[in-house]
Amino acid sequence: MSLEAIRYRRGSLSILNQLLLPEQLRYERVDGVERAWEAIRAMEVRGAPAIALVGCLSLALELEAGAGPAEDAAALEAFVGERLRFLLTARPTAVNLCREAQRLLAFVRRSAQSPGVTAQGLRESIIEHVEGLLRKDREDNRSIGAHGARHILQRVPEGGVTLLTHCNTGTLATAGYGTALGIVRALQERGRLARVFCTETRPYNQGGRLTAFELLHERVPATLIADSAAAAAMRDRGVQAVVVGADRVAANGDTANKIGTYQLAVAARHHGVPFYVAAPSSSCDPALPDGAAIPIEERPGRELTHLQGRCLAAPGIDVWNPAFDVTPHDLITGGIVTEWGVFAPGELRRALAERGGE
Repeated sequence: MSLEAIRYRRGSLSILNQLLLPEQLRYERVDGVERAWEAIRAMEVRGAPAIALVGCLSLALELEAGAGPAEDAAALEAFVGERLRFLLTARPTAVNLCREAQRLLAFVRRSAQSPGVTAQGLRESIIEHVEGLLRKDREDNRSIGAHGARHILQRVPEGGVTLLTHCNTGTLATAGYGTALGIVRALQERGRLARVFCTETRPYNQGGRLTAFELLHERVPATLIADSAAAAAMRDRGVQAVVVGADRVAANGDTANKIGTYQLAVAARHHGVPFYVAAPSSSCDPALPDGAAIPIEERPGRELTHLQGRCLAAPGIDVWNPAFDVTPHDLITGGIVTEWGVFAPGELRRALAERGGE
């Protein structure tokens, strides 16, 4: 059975509850925008692309069920905007949902102004637009995988490639295949992957719970390491590239990703290991000049001090628990891998502008 973070057909949406992995594989129904907000906020679904998809699909679900004004296209446009603004309050750092909401609102605005448009016609076109996002995400991820694998193989022309990755950037974070794990999969499909080291990714253990689960499921040669073992793995275990995902990439290439990414980039620079960020263009935010402008979500301290209800830390200790950190662009030495190709951080703004992303 193939893993899926999202199961959708017209009128039905379910998500794999990732808080229960790897012990339970359980899909839960999402019946509308409020439930999607709860799932995103609680991290039942996570990964920037998957968050955007679940948010938009939950709106499509409501529209299919008849929610919103039935006779007035302009009123339906206002309803869609209101629901999207609510979804955006769930988690602030990942930009994909914000970008897709902006694109959807622009699409709705244009469609609502078309001569002869009806509320029902507008409703159907919105649903079809959102459903197209699933197909596009899968296609983009395969392109990211192919571009990243090709670029790495230019550096390592012979033999197997050993990678290190962080958090979870695969099928469970997207509509399928993955971003950084898409590069891992592409190398595996080409017979060129020797091994991938995955960090446990404290405090939510997305690497140990989710990435390790995915890799074992697909029989990819993988080794789990503690976050604090990453630098030693680069030095002692032949790591030839670090590949990570992104929740938001600023115009200058500064990148927000799961907490712990920054220290991996520092260690990679010290050891001369190329550091790649794999991100669809929807994760790029050219409106932000640099990483200092990226809002960083802070999670409850209990997520760090407790695990499955058991206290792991001294009661009463002060806790700082940022969910993300920002990696400066000059540490992204391999490049930023998008569906369009691999770009040096300084090339990203122009690439986005040339393709209408700015």
